[in-house]
Amino acid sequence: LRRAAAAVRETDVPVAFPTETVYGLGADAGRTAAVKAIFVAKGRPADNPLIVHVDGLGMLRGILRGQKVEGGQTDTADPIPPIYRPLVQRFWPGPLTIILPLPPASAAPSPLAPETTATLSTFGARMPRSLLALALIRASGRPLAAPSANASTRPSPTAAEHVVTDLRGKIALVLDGGPCAVGVESTVVDGLVSPPVVLRPGGVGLEELRGVPGWEDVKVGYKDRAERDEIKEGKGEQRKGPRAPGMKYRHYAPRAPVLLFEAGTPAPAAEDVAVRAAGASVGVIRTGTWPRAFGLDITAAEDLDTAAGTGAPVSGDAAAGPGAEASLRVYDVALGPDTSSVARGLFAALRALDECGTGAIYVEGIKEESGSGVAAAVMNRVRKAA
Repeated sequence: LRRAAAAVRETDVPVAFPTETVYGLGADAGRTAAVKAIFVAKGRPADNPLIVHVDGLGMLRGILRGQKVEGGQTDTADPIPPIYRPLVQRFWPGPLTIILPLPPASAAPSPLAPETTATLSTFGARMPRSLLALALIRASGRPLAAPSANASTRPSPTAAEHVVTDLRGKIALVLDGGPCAVGVESTVVDGLVSPPVVLRPGGVGLEELRGVPGWEDVKVGYKDRAERDEIKEGKGEQRKGPRAPGMKYRHYAPRAPVLLFEAGTPAPAAEDVAVRAAGASVGVIRTGTWPRAFGLDITAAEDLDTAAGTGAPVSGDAAAGPGAEASLRVYDVALGPDTSSVARGLFAALRALDECGTGAIYVEGIKEESGSGVAAAVMNRVRKAA
């Protein structure tokens, strides 16, 4: 922890650290060279803003007042917009990011590097729940600009091993806090517009937000497809830049193509899968009702630690039966019907199936009720990966 804090204070090389959502790649949010190094390490587009992680409301208030933050500061006037106060009281520390205005240039220069905000007049901030993340922020005395600690477009990292796989040699170090408890990124909300909107679904659900005073009418303001993909297909309009991470670009995708079957859709027939696979192995991620390995007998099993402790092993080498499926090799991951376990294991399962060399990954979707709960975040991530 001391080495990581020193790296944040004294160098421009980012460090990876755990949060309750996914692992983050952090650097001093106020130093241009350090923030640029995050974009370089990830291969991240420069117009994709970063979330600022703080250790408490004192640090956040300092940013909003235009102060160079060296720790918590106090003042009688609260610069946090009133719409957010009951929200942070309810959900912080936790998986919720709020969009805030930068201090007016006439009042004070921004303490955040322009690269952190992608030159927007707003920024996203959150206070993580992870004790190790909070300890790093406090030990460094700096707010951390931090996206997920993975190569851009790849599945997000929910274990330290995932970070090493993607970013070895590009970052200073990884603080290993074990597997992430939530497994999908934070919910991002914008309360500066009326009615408020959810810009990215995450660890806090829509119905939970609607239970907070002033947020009863919060709307869904995101799409389950990247804006850039829709523009390519003539279905969207070009914007200057995304208002929040996860909106414009393709994210969360393994190398193998992902075939998503919405909740309630029967599993594809093994013979159809075999014909499509054309001799390649395939992966399947099950969440409740599909039979194991499309109903084939698994004649030998390989257990891979796919989720670094999430209890979602891959079993493989299926195929007994006549026809095309006789030579089909299937790697099977059962995440279970519980939404929380699906969220914790999803990204790890996508990564593990990629490492198995699968030619395609079939995913059984889960039910979501009008964008509520973490189920909306799970389906948003899979749809963007597909």
